[in-house]
Amino acid sequence: MNIKLLSQVCKVPGAPGFEQPIRAYITKQVKSLADEVYTDAMGNLIAVKKGKKRKKVMIAAHMDEISFAVTHIEEDGFIRFTTLGGFDPKTLTAQRVIIHGKKDIIGVMGCKPIHIMTPEERNRVVKTNEYFIDTGLPKKEVEKYITIGDPITRERELIEMGNNVNAKSLDNRISVFILIETLRALKKKSVPYDVYACFTVQEEVGLRGATAAASGINPDFGINLDVTLANDMPGIAPHEYCTKLGAGTAIKVLDGRTICDYRMVAFMKEVAKKNKIQYQLEVLTAGGTDTAALQRDANGGSIAGGISIPCRYLHQVIEMVNKDDTQGTIDLLVACLLVIDKYNWSFR
Repeated sequence: MNIKLLSQVCKVPGAPGFEQPIRAYITKQVKSLADEVYTDAMGNLIAVKKGKKRKKVMIAAHMDEISFAVTHIEEDGFIRFTTLGGFDPKTLTAQRVIIHGKKDIIGVMGCKPIHIMTPEERNRVVKTNEYFIDTGLPKKEVEKYITIGDPITRERELIEMGNNVNAKSLDNRISVFILIETLRALKKKSVPYDVYACFTVQEEVGLRGATAAASGINPDFGINLDVTLANDMPGIAPHEYCTKLGAGTAIKVLDGRTICDYRMVAFMKEVAKKNKIQYQLEVLTAGGTDTAALQRDANGGSIAGGISIPCRYLHQVIEMVNKDDTQGTIDLLVACLLVIDKYNWSFR
């Protein structure tokens, strides 16, 4: 597993709507792996590998990460912000962030000290709007480099833990990594249909990039790559598990926004079994992914499904995925793309 590549993919900033840095980095990685690479008006990066037959398979992996944006600079230099994506407020405590202004500025998330909280305040979770960012700089210095609307990302390095990796933004940079490695694996292979590897924008704020990309590409088939909830941990009963870490890649059955095409689910299961790829089935009862956009925003819809990577501690800076699950996802995606024309896609 190319840990150096994954580490950099996780590290490069890309807040929703401000994906320029990560898009530029991915472009460098894929430009030699595809027949055509372009960026659409929305900012989605699309790498195309031509097939023998004129059908289209769109694979989506969103490249944005949950982030923040500057909304106000206080007289004493503290920064107020809004969230870009879904945050559990308790995960903000004691975190470092990077404000991307005229130059990058490190800040820390601050809130009222517990020592002076009332008993009522101590017994509740601090709300997102009660946090502020402290850069250690006075307002005059802050305003030299930072302005309203500047994006803010979280600061945390990737580490290896056993057979796992732990980092910020594995949602969804692990899928970006997987899609890059899939293109690498396909470089010297012939695919039956045109493959559109789409690194989408603004998923964390409402599947916006994938909606535009699916409309523009108009795929016949859609496969989404994203993390899913690995909640195999103390305090959660086995019947409540969505997926388990290390139990294989996950074939999506449904999530909060999509019921996957049963033909795509059956196809992926068949391919996994033939290739002896360990898999589990994903039923995610809350939350949505770009799968919904792939399925519904092509002209007349597409035959869509998803391959998901089990991930613990979602939307925190300590997200964890398993190396074998990751490789299994690459293996399943490559295998599916090589034989997708052989399956009987008729309704039955």
